[in-house]
Amino acid sequence: MPTASALCHMSTSTSASRSAVTTPLAPAAIGPYSQGILVDDRLFVSGQIAIDPDTDSMIDGSIEAETERVLDNVGAILKAASMSFENVVRCEVFMTDVNDYAQINEVYARYFNEKPPARQAVQVEDLPRNARVEISCIAVR
Repeated sequence: MPTASALCHMSTSTSASRSAVTTPLAPAAIGPYSQGILVDDRLFVSGQIAIDPDTDSMIDGSIEAETERVLDNVGAILKAASMSFENVVRCEVFMTDVNDYAQINEVYARYFNEKPPARQAVQVEDLPRNARVEISCIAVR
């Protein structure tokens, strides 16, 4: 039987390939972070809010429209890394009003219709630029 230390072994190798993923089809970072970071076959997509990349402004509309814009931004970053929503294994959803949960889920389900990823969804007090929803994810090739 393997020992506990053998089961918990973590490699300290620095050979992992790490690169920033950027695309003009998603909003530019509004702080000191990357749209996405690709480490070998894993993509870490930063939290996206409903900024229209063409205008650099928040969209004005329903929570459904805001969620669609957020997921379109996520999708653009996935595509820039030659991935799609099918590659997503985990999402984090932040919302400012848990009463929007059903509408967010309705839109979310259109993007993740088969084998949806693991997910957490939490209500937060505020999001940047008065966004009502923010979504980040991890994808694997």
